[in-house]
Amino acid sequence: MKMMRKVWPLFLLPVLQMFAACGAGAGADGDDGLVTVNLNEVVRSAFYAPLYVAIEQGFFADEGIEIVLETGQGADRSMVALISGDADIGLMGTEAAIYVYIEGREDHAIVFAQLTQRAGNFLVSREANDNFNWDDVRGQTIIGGRVGGMPQMVLEYVLHLHDIVPGRDVEIITNLAFTTTAGAFVGGVGDFTAEFDPSALEIEKTGHGHVVTGLANYTDALPYTVFMANKSFIEANPALIQQFTNAMGRGQQWVIDHSPAEIAAVIAPFFPLSDIEDLAFIVGRYQAQDTWLYNPTVDRDGFYLLQDIMEHGGELARRVDFDALVDNSFAEASLE
Repeated sequence: MKMMRKVWPLFLLPVLQMFAACGAGAGADGDDGLVTVNLNEVVRSAFYAPLYVAIEQGFFADEGIEIVLETGQGADRSMVALISGDADIGLMGTEAAIYVYIEGREDHAIVFAQLTQRAGNFLVSREANDNFNWDDVRGQTIIGGRVGGMPQMVLEYVLHLHDIVPGRDVEIITNLAFTTTAGAFVGGVGDFTAEFDPSALEIEKTGHGHVVTGLANYTDALPYTVFMANKSFIEANPALIQQFTNAMGRGQQWVIDHSPAEIAAVIAPFFPLSDIEDLAFIVGRYQAQDTWLYNPTVDRDGFYLLQDIMEHGGELARRVDFDALVDNSFAEASLE
């Protein structure tokens, strides 16, 4: 059995203490009558297309909300923003809320809506391989993700499903920042790298690598990326959380009902440096692997599968009950 590494709690402990008395509060009504909600997303990615659709299509505005969007560049930073009160709502992996809950913070984050249900990273190989088999990584080196993060834990879990043991059968590099892994691979580091789009596509376009499979293909659905807010914020602003969830539900349904080209055209303002055809390709790749839910309800079985993955990765100090961390009442009400 692996030793519990507990990377997140050690990192967050001083932050939890520093901001123990802090609480986020949505902004006052502006001249347009909309309530400002500060939302921190873990990264900017077409993986979160329904969110950008909900903003661009005016679904939040219809609910009386103006979104101020910040990008954390990592779940650790997004969680710090939530804890400190710089963010009202966070979009990140469920594991972040689990870590904080286990650490014992009273005003912990509550998950109230789910956005993605599949892993969003792809395995990129230096060599083209139309008949990829996981045995192909044996004796090789993979650039992975941050220890304790869901992308890395899913990678380790998928390797486990194929009887491949990191450190014995394959080496995984975990000490590179999320924003530097693609560049490191292009620069000659590793034989494979696990990348989200657009990084995976950019590597392909430059001829430095080839996507051989998606990590989404190897697990059942799980709450990979979710919306969460501090317990105190939800208790103080239940109507606002409901309005937010209503808007997100419309964004999810819109994405399900439209083509990659139509989705790309709507979310293009969030990706000013991306070619519109590339963006449509990325959206189509995510759509094809059943990335997005039809509604924001968090799946109970998926929540426990996620903890199975964390447990296998040696990152779960103890199991957490679904009802202690998830409030599906807002998502369920959005369906009425």
